[in-house]
Amino acid sequence: MGEQSRMSTENYPSDETLAATRREINEIDQKLLELLNRRLEIVRTLHVHKVRAGLPLRDMAREESMVEQLVEANTGTLSPTGVRRFFTHLLDLIREEIHGA
Repeated sequence: MGEQSRMSTENYPSDETLAATRREINEIDQKLLELLNRRLEIVRTLHVHKVRAGLPLRDMAREESMVEQLVEANTGTLSPTGVRRFFTHLLDLIREEIHGA
């Protein structure tokens, strides 16, 4: 093995480290999925209430305020743009699920 090849493989984590990291990611993904499904259940309940009460189904000001509050609350490494994009996509997805179901 040449010097270049040996150096490039030294920077990669061991198979055990890689497997452990992937397991951790899988656990996080499972938790995210549980939370997303719970959020959808709650929004469906809210949707039914709004329909029965004759309320508007979408509140743009509320959505914008919610996203901005999350941007301000973020203490992690996800950028403000990333937070906005994630939650905007989430809101779009939830709407599609509600209206497509």
